[in-house]
Amino acid sequence: MASHGSKKVIYAALFGNAAITVLKFVAAAFSHSSAMLAEAFHSVADTGNQVMLLLGHKRAQKEPDERHPFGYGKELYFWAFVVAVSIFFVGAALSIYEGVHKLFNPEPVQSLLLPLVVLGVSLIIESYPWWIAVKEAQKVKQGTGLASYARMIRSTKRPTVLVVLFEDSAAMLGLLVAAAGITAAYVTGEPVFDAGASILIGVILAATAFVLAWKTKELLIGEGADPEEIARMREAVTGVGKVQKCGRILTMHLGPDDLLVNLEVEFTDGLNTDGVEDAIDEIEKRIKTAVPAVTLVYIEAESLRRRTSSQAPSTDHQ
Repeated sequence: MASHGSKKVIYAALFGNAAITVLKFVAAAFSHSSAMLAEAFHSVADTGNQVMLLLGHKRAQKEPDERHPFGYGKELYFWAFVVAVSIFFVGAALSIYEGVHKLFNPEPVQSLLLPLVVLGVSLIIESYPWWIAVKEAQKVKQGTGLASYARMIRSTKRPTVLVVLFEDSAAMLGLLVAAAGITAAYVTGEPVFDAGASILIGVILAATAFVLAWKTKELLIGEGADPEEIARMREAVTGVGKVQKCGRILTMHLGPDDLLVNLEVEFTDGLNTDGVEDAIDEIEKRIKTAVPAVTLVYIEAESLRRRTSSQAPSTDHQ
C-alpha cells in the first residue's frame, strides 16, 4: 500500500517537471544551447518517470488473486526499476550524445538572458518537490551526515521517495552545471563549455540511474527485513512462554509496508493442539506489534515435526 507521503512527493515532482519542460525546450530553441537541450531531455524523462511511479502505486494496491496470491506490491518496485532505465536512456544517453555532437559540430550560444531566466525559474520549481522528498527521507533515515543517507539508501523499502530525492538532486545539480556551461560559452565564445556541460549533465544522470537501478533491483528480487527488525521479531517470539526456541527467520518485502515472515519455532513439550494454536496466535500478534510492516506470518513448528517424525513407522531396511 502506498503511503500518503510517497504520493505527495510524486505529485509535487510531476507538476514541477511538467511546468518547466516546455520552458526549457523554448530556451534551447532560442539559445542553441546543448546544455539547455540536455536539461529539456532530462525534464521529459522526469515527467514520464512520475507518471510511471503513480502507475506503480496504483497497480501495487490491487488485491491478491489466484495468479498472484501474495498480491501486487512488487509492481511498485518494477516501475521504479523502469524509471531508473528511463533516466539512463532518455536523460543520460541523450544528454551525452548532444554534448558530443556539439563538440564535433560547434555552434555558439546565441542568448544568455533567456536560458539563465529559465534555469533560475526551474531551480525554484525543482526545489519544492526536492524539499518534500528530503523531509520524507528524514523520516526514514537515522542520524546525520552522508553516512546516514548511505544507510537510508541501503535500508529503505520505499523506492518512490528515493527516486524523487535522487532525480531532483540530480536535476538541481544539472541546472547549476548548465548555467555555468552556458555562461562560459557565451562570454568566451567557445561552444566547448556548453558541450562539456551537456556531457557532465549526462554523467550525473547516468550515476543517478545506476544507484536507483541497483537499489530497485535488490527490492525486485526480494529484499528481506533489516537486521534490527529481525532482532525485534526474535525477541518477540522468544518472549512467548510456550516457545522453547526460535530458529531461522526468513523474510521478504512484497511491498514497502508488506513484509512476509517465515520462521521456525520449537514449542515446549507437552503442548496440546489448543496450546499450540494459542501460542501461534500470540507469536503472530507480537511480531506484528514489533514490526508493523509484517502482513503475513508462516510458522513451522519444530518440536511437533520432530515428534511426528519419531512416531512414524520406520521405512529403513537393513
